[in-house]
Amino acid sequence: MYEHTRAADPAGIRRRTVLRGAALAGVSIAAAAAATGPAVATPRRRSPAPAGRDVAVFGGGMSGLSAAHELIERGYAVTVYEPAYLGGKARSMGVPGTGRGGRLDLPGEHGFRFFPGCYQHVPDTMSRIPFRGNPNGVRDNLIRVESAVVGFRNLPPIFAPVGLRGITRLTPELVQSSIASALSFIPGLPPAELAFFGRRMALWFTCSTERRYGQLEYISWWDMLAADGKSPAYQEYLVSALTRITVAAKPHLSSARTIGTIGEALVLASTGLYPQYQGGADRILNGPTNEVWIDPWADYLRSRGVRFEMGTRATVLNLDDGRIAAVTVRDAAGAVSRVTADWYICAMPVDRVVDLLDDAILAADPRLAGMRDLMTDWMVGIQFYLNRPTGLPEGHIAALGTPWALTALRQAPMWPVDFPARYGDGTVLECLSVDVSDWDAPGIRFGKPARLCTAEEVAQETWAQLQAWLNTTTDWLRDEDLATWHLDPGVHWSGGVTHNDTPLLVNTVGSYDNRPDAHCAIPNLFFGGDHVRTSIDLATMEGANESGRAAANAVMDAANDPGPRAAIFPLVEPAEFAALRRLDADRYRAGLPHLLD
Repeated sequence: MYEHTRAADPAGIRRRTVLRGAALAGVSIAAAAAATGPAVATPRRRSPAPAGRDVAVFGGGMSGLSAAHELIERGYAVTVYEPAYLGGKARSMGVPGTGRGGRLDLPGEHGFRFFPGCYQHVPDTMSRIPFRGNPNGVRDNLIRVESAVVGFRNLPPIFAPVGLRGITRLTPELVQSSIASALSFIPGLPPAELAFFGRRMALWFTCSTERRYGQLEYISWWDMLAADGKSPAYQEYLVSALTRITVAAKPHLSSARTIGTIGEALVLASTGLYPQYQGGADRILNGPTNEVWIDPWADYLRSRGVRFEMGTRATVLNLDDGRIAAVTVRDAAGAVSRVTADWYICAMPVDRVVDLLDDAILAADPRLAGMRDLMTDWMVGIQFYLNRPTGLPEGHIAALGTPWALTALRQAPMWPVDFPARYGDGTVLECLSVDVSDWDAPGIRFGKPARLCTAEEVAQETWAQLQAWLNTTTDWLRDEDLATWHLDPGVHWSGGVTHNDTPLLVNTVGSYDNRPDAHCAIPNLFFGGDHVRTSIDLATMEGANESGRAAANAVMDAANDPGPRAAIFPLVEPAEFAALRRLDADRYRAGLPHLLD
């Protein structure tokens, strides 16, 4: 039995991170750097690079690594500066002190991740990362998930296949009927409301690009689905829960365009009709993320010449004559230095980026100020390690209607390894990885939101909600089987306040206007990250990867590089709906509503 040593200090007041007014933070950081003085800052020594091809990437998460990958393969000299860990929120980590007898520490992570079939950029990158024994590199470490468990409080759980089966073609009528049929398991949902939901999905599929960006970007998903006045089952399960467990978004806040875009892509991938969307509706990795993806990726990039400067954080973008002349960085020991390069890619999370947007940067490109108005929230993972297999079917678990919007994944049974022989002390047989998506709602055990709980209370509350939703007919989750747990170390407590070092960007109505492009008015400064404009503008690995590719392409454009660009894959637009979308474009330009509205 493990002794849990995680600190459990009292949590403090509820707070939401909204990135308004953050330029003041940027000014204070700049002032602090100036106080140490440019004379104290020493230049970084970098390896010689071909003229005009030296790139400094700040941030070693998904977007930074993707940009480095594309550029190093095209002959650029690339250095990545990362203050903490490669992989960002996608990384996994060992739980310190849990490995014994020559075994690895138990695998922990920020939260479980999955790879829908609509992802194109991430699998393409994976296929170019060598992995021993895999003809398609890391991509062969993806395995399909065929089913899911859907839990309801006080009702038997539902075992549902992942994907829409038996569809050979798409029409608006088939979209409506197929989606309604797939969701008919939801209890207490009036048939008329389920049919209405199907019609709204048919509206989205036949909606023009012009209407999506001109109208639906500026209304919420809740309003598009006309949730006000509908039944509690429609509001709680169909609108709220399905949105939160699928894309970690809040239907009252998120734009209808954004949720509709990812929803359409997921539906199309689940049909299996489109060759661009391959691998099934849902996939996961066959082991801890760092073992089977991030570490091999970093090794490959090093082998190609990428340099990683770990423990180094950008603090000031130094502008001179309209260009970035250098970037001031600070290492873990507090030493300040200046990085010079031909091109600079800022691939940090948006809450860190805004700290760099001082008055000089915003004067050079006022549009960058929109990043201050982007919002972050919390979606944090916790892993439960069990001494007995749960007996739950393999695959994803959706506890619909839980106050904390819980989703989970049974990991160990789907990994092709002997879990107790490889990890921990030999007694842990299963790892249940759980995402906590709502940190603001009161729980059922302590009556407090997660933000006001201690670490121990977060674990106990999450476990209690899972038991209440899943143990309705079978005793799957037993207290005596729980060996230990691990909460994302990004959440910590100090001074009676709960802090989160890894907040998640959340989409809000109209926020597309505030997102930057990969390039900006400063000709040698570029941006990557899930806050950059991409096809799927949510906090996803896919969006971050696409943004890294876009940043790499922008560098090549600025360098007048005649070589091939990194591939950017468009989302599928079914040809079956092209005529209806053209008709809707005409109606939108004429000020008319959609035919199904």
